[in-house]
This record gives sequence, structure tokens and C-alpha cells, in this order.
Amino acid sequence: MVVQTGVVADSGVVREFHVDEGWGVIDGPAVPGGCWVHFSAIAMGGFRHLAAGQFVWLRAEAVEQDGFSFRAVKVWTEDVEPASPLRSRHSSGGAYHSRLVLTFDGPEGGGELDNE
Repeated sequence: MVVQTGVVADSGVVREFHVDEGWGVIDGPAVPGGCWVHFSAIAMGGFRHLAAGQFVWLRAEAVEQDGFSFRAVKVWTEDVEPASPLRSRHSSGGAYHSRLVLTFDGPEGGGELDNE
């Protein structure tokens, strides 16, 4: 048995996708047993979702995710892989970063709450 490591790229067909929960499963030759996919890995504008039976291209990593041996890191529906958005040089990873500063005007002259 060959154990796949690293990132694999191939085509596949969506087995199922739960729009209300934002995840699904893609079947393909490079991802035996299926590949778990989260909506955030889908490279498309607007509302990101897939449909059962839909043909897709994917990049997946060999890691355990919710009972599957693979997790999609990028999924797209066109023949050409879309470019990945540039990440901020201040970003420490793939997650989004936000900052919220609330300023309150009160009898004591106000104060500031910095929540990061």
C-alpha cells in the first residue's frame, strides 16, 4: 500500500456538500476514501458552495479530518487553477485577521477598548 504524503493535485467529483454547514466530500483517484472540503477552500467569488455530482479540480493534503484521510486546501471548477490571493506580509497564516477598536463617550471623558 502506498501512503500519500504532502499536497496532491487532481480532479474529482463532489460526493456531497452540506451548504448549511459549509463542508462536503470530494471523491477522486488521488484521494482514496474521499477528501473533506470546507467552503473556505473553494476558489470562487460570492457564495462558495459545491453541488453533488459536480466535477472539480483540487489540491489536497494528506491529514486526518473528520474521518477522512485528506483535506482540500483549494478547490476550483474551471480548467485553469485560479491564482491565490496575495497574503498580507503581516499575516502569520492562512486565517483572516481583524481588529476592532471601540471608543465610548461617557461622563468620565470616555475610554477605549482594544479587542484583537
